[in-house]
Amino acid sequence: MSDSTQDRGEGMLDKLKGKAKEAFGDATGNDDVKAEGQVDQGKGEAKQGVADVKDKVDDTVKKITN
Repeated sequence: MSDSTQDRGEGMLDKLKGKAKEAFGDATGNDDVKAEGQVDQGKGEAKQGVADVKDKVDDTVKKITN
């Protein structure tokens, strides 16, 4: 599995975990858990962004070396 694929998968898991925490925090009125969920979602977005950058760098390197 490539690094970008792993980053993308971890990002997706973080986003799902974050959505669940946010929903739980919202349902229970726990603002701290809700905020943790939002942070987790942000981490997931960042990891997926890193994966996108890695893919673009790899594509560029392949174009240059071919």
